Amino acid sequence: MLERTLRKDHTEITFILPADIPPGQVSVVGDFNNWQPGVHTLTPRKDGKRAVTVELPSEGAHSFRYLAAGDYWFNDENADGQDGPNSRLHT
Repeated sequence: MLERTLRKDHTEITFILPADIPPGQVSVVGDFNNWQPGVHTLTPRKDGKRAVTVELPSEGAHSFRYLAAGDYWFNDENADGQDGPNSRLHT
């Protein structure tokens, strides 16, 4: 799931996943962090889900995927679309 918060000069995107699906550590990896795993790792929230918030420039498009333990890559079904094998979102 993706939550968007519009700010004056940027958009905050919160990437949200269930607590244990998939199991283990998960990070969001995309063109906004040079596809570097571990830069934006999802952490537990009080509601039992995991999340991480990333600040992105407003009025842009970004490609991303999730990377879970065991080199398991997957997309977000709530993304704005696909960009080849990647999820795509618009800010």
